[in-house]
Amino acid sequence: MEQDLPGGARLVVGVDESPAARWALAWAIGAARLHRMAIVAVHVSRAPVHPFPEALPVQHAIRAGEEARCAEVIEGVFEDVAGGIPDDVTTVVVARVGDPGYHLVDLAREGDLLVLGRGRRGLFSRIFLPSTSMYCARHARTTVVIVKQPTPPDDPEMSEARGRRFWTRRHP
Repeated sequence: MEQDLPGGARLVVGVDESPAARWALAWAIGAARLHRMAIVAVHVSRAPVHPFPEALPVQHAIRAGEEARCAEVIEGVFEDVAGGIPDDVTTVVVARVGDPGYHLVDLAREGDLLVLGRGRRGLFSRIFLPSTSMYCARHARTTVVIVKQPTPPDDPEMSEARGRRFWTRRHP
């Protein structure tokens, strides 16, 4: 479902099912309306791909099916965030299979804004799954905007004194 990419300055947004990506998409829609920029919404599936796709005839069908699922993910997130793809903003949906950081950096060119969400990740997730936002911040040729997922109001930040008591033992 990939279309021709618009010219001029664009907002390239990484979209997935995470809450942080939803915040990033909401920020990008507002910025696109404010600055009259086009949005390129990108979802990259980490599905395993054979290094030589021509060796396996079924690989093309797998890739096409995964790209169709990526487009459905993007449309679903737009539906949740804005009630559908906004009519007043030029929007292009891009579905890819592979490494998200590589494809996002490849799509964002000089003069664009690359918008990504950054959520809270657990220890194992940080160890075994590389951070797409950190990869993009290091390798992109354009400005990278990382939208942090806000802390819910019922989960207040732990104060420094409270955290310190947890790790140190106080003697009376």
